[in-house]
Amino acid sequence: MFSSLIDITSDGHVHTRLCRHAIGEMEDYVKAAIDRGLGELVFLEHFEAGINCPDQSWLDPADFAYYWQEGARLKSLYNGRIRVGIGVEIGYNPNEIAVINEMIDSYPWDRVGLSYHFLDLDGDHRNMLSRRQLNLSPLIALGVEQVIDLYLAGINQAIDEIPAQVVCHLDAVLRHVPYLAFSQSHQLMFADILVKIKEQGMALEINTSGYPIRGEAFPMSGIIARVIELGIPMVAGSDAHRPEDVGRFFQNLPDLLNPVNS
Repeated sequence: MFSSLIDITSDGHVHTRLCRHAIGEMEDYVKAAIDRGLGELVFLEHFEAGINCPDQSWLDPADFAYYWQEGARLKSLYNGRIRVGIGVEIGYNPNEIAVINEMIDSYPWDRVGLSYHFLDLDGDHRNMLSRRQLNLSPLIALGVEQVIDLYLAGINQAIDEIPAQVVCHLDAVLRHVPYLAFSQSHQLMFADILVKIKEQGMALEINTSGYPIRGEAFPMSGIIARVIELGIPMVAGSDAHRPEDVGRFFQNLPDLLNPVNS
């Protein structure tokens, strides 16, 4: 079933071995997208600034130079078979806004996605979306409710400060904590964020990496219902970290969106 609310022939969020926590070359992902019958594939590799964490999951400047060069080659090579986009997933750091915006201006990106991964714990940063205990343990020790509060406050602020087009995996904070539940105050914070996304003319990503983790996409269906009510544009992203994950669970999206809109 087709949904007019989202284009499931476009995967707007994939990573490669360049980010240090995925596998496969860029061309492997393009070929996988073609095999899945997609019309568009957008690479969205990680940029982080000022992060002090032993678990690096972002590209260095030399990586970005190669990334851009290889992306241009693939755009030309596969022109007429699939649209290839070269984007960047900007990780928010409130102390590095100038550096972040300089990076955004450094290349003519096809897409700028906004996310917030690393929380500053007295000078040490820990990834709020990671499954690794070196990240999870200190965050849980700080307190799940407090981490969610800080995450949502950061996203809210980032939308004002970062000229992105798409907000990525909105409610994926602490996604690997099995007992996680969002409180009423968190729901109100989500609601405020959605209004701000609408006001800024941004889109919201429906990220299908949530299906194997919690049985539904990021964000959850209740948030998606409000997104539809507000008329916020939605884009599909697999967050693939392996070529075989390109376009994963996209077949679920029409059923997810159409009943909400009926």
